[in-house]
Amino acid sequence: MSKHEFFVEMTCEGCSGAVTRVLNKLDDVKFDIDLPNKKVFIESDKSADDLLAVLKKTGKPVTYIGPK
Repeated sequence: MSKHEFFVEMTCEGCSGAVTRVLNKLDDVKFDIDLPNKKVFIESDKSADDLLAVLKKTGKPVTYIGPK
């Protein structure tokens, strides 16, 4: 499993809830949300592009920072 770090424009618990909802739909994914720093750390076998596409379903601006 690889670890990836993403920047997601989250401003409140509702935003992090949206991220949680889309990531919970994936199998075999562990994640941690750092709301104050607007970062999401994801451990998964999926590619960074696949994870980026999933995070974009929240409607928030998302940037892939890199492997963790």
